[in-house]
Amino acid sequence: MTVLLVYGQVDHFEFANYDDPEYITENANVRAGLTSSTLKWAATAVVAGNWMPVTLLSHAADVEFFGLDAGAHHMVNVLLHALAAILLFAALHRATQGRWQSAFVAALFALHPLHVESVAWVAERKDVLSAVFGFLAIYAYVRYCQRPSARAYLLVLLPFCLGLMSKPMLVTFPFLLLLLDFWPLRRSPSARAIWEKLPLLALSMADSVVTYMVQGSSGAVQVIPFAFRLRNALLSYITYIGQTLWPARLAVFYPYHEVAVWQAALAALVLLGISALVIYRWRTSPYLATGWFWFLGTLVPVIGLVQVGSQSHADRYTYIPMIGLSLMLAWGAADVLRRWPAARTTVAVAAIAFCGACMLLTAQQTASWQNSGTLFQHAIDVSRNNFVAENGLAIYLAQNGHPAEAIPHFEEVLRVIPDDAKVHNSLGILFAGMPDHQQQAISHFEAAIRNHPDYMEAQFNLGLALSQIPERKAEALEHFQAAQRIQPSPAISQAIERLRTGQP
Repeated sequence: MTVLLVYGQVDHFEFANYDDPEYITENANVRAGLTSSTLKWAATAVVAGNWMPVTLLSHAADVEFFGLDAGAHHMVNVLLHALAAILLFAALHRATQGRWQSAFVAALFALHPLHVESVAWVAERKDVLSAVFGFLAIYAYVRYCQRPSARAYLLVLLPFCLGLMSKPMLVTFPFLLLLLDFWPLRRSPSARAIWEKLPLLALSMADSVVTYMVQGSSGAVQVIPFAFRLRNALLSYITYIGQTLWPARLAVFYPYHEVAVWQAALAALVLLGISALVIYRWRTSPYLATGWFWFLGTLVPVIGLVQVGSQSHADRYTYIPMIGLSLMLAWGAADVLRRWPAARTTVAVAAIAFCGACMLLTAQQTASWQNSGTLFQHAIDVSRNNFVAENGLAIYLAQNGHPAEAIPHFEEVLRVIPDDAKVHNSLGILFAGMPDHQQQAISHFEAAIRNHPDYMEAQFNLGLALSQIPERKAEALEHFQAAQRIQPSPAISQAIERLRTGQP
């Protein structure tokens, strides 16, 4: 009920113009609903550099039942998030018998502002869906450890497979199970404990290879020097810890920036220091090692050592990793109470206050996802040089009848990325629609073509703009013909014919 109270506002939210079109609103296969052709397509489809057939089918199922009612799509995310929190509590409680500690971890998972992006963004269905299957697999694994059998093992394998096909974030799952073997399951080290993870590890490796191949072929993997990526990864770990404890100035996108060597070195020292401490305390406080290495390990696929996208870090990447830090807090508080029972009231009040603050901040952060305008304006307000947010807000304003307001945001993108051909083309279109701004439109179309000569739309748009100037119609014909060579279409053929025959 608390999750619905905090996130219920999304039932009237719109789709975002950031990934939602590619996944849902402009995806013809998803919009067809649950058809036989959609099932075949989802099995091999790569969308936004990801292979995730279960997630794509869940979006198709939403369309089948709700059409393109954005609020309904949002509410499915909320319900899956609530289910994930329940399954997390059930798995932890079964493994540890720590009711209140498990409840605290599940509450933080359900209510923390860092998780708003995964829940309030329809395109991040892959996060909540993979978490549902991942926590179900953990619960099944605990049962398997308590009563081993082939059937119990298959019940681990099935949800794990479905989780991988929802989002490859679960590739570290076999190593996570080894941590759970150490604590709280306290299984004795044995060859069997290793051998039973091998089928899971094989699936993880296969999914990792597929993910790397499809992301590389789709252009999602960024070519950034490894030293830069390593420094950013080290600082990102510290950033995530800070955002967990103090979740302020959260945004849908954080621009990638170079991290100073001293910052990376300091971050590395902090991480090594904490790692040494939890290893030192592994006999007396084993939950510290499990929680800490849960956090470090599950972030590895998205920490940026292989840079996918242009973000420096992302709130959604903490969806599962943050549980490790919550484990440390919850069982650490239980340790404090065992030693100083008189602190019970203080600890309870602190836990309630933190969860209450998370509720308020989460509700506030969720409100920023109402539409693309509020989403990107919020990101601009809390970050610097956020070219993705500026571009997203400009597109939203242009699509909603505010071209003059969109122009300065597109120009801000060009200040950060001067050679962005798409933005030049977008500015050209806006200026072309304004009286006495034709020369500015032409300049932007020309800039787009200089940076991307095979940009068919820019070639065509420049042809249209030049065709309005009698003495430049020969140039217009050249650009129409260039567009036709790049990507032939009836519209371009008609434009060429009208220009040749002198038709308006």
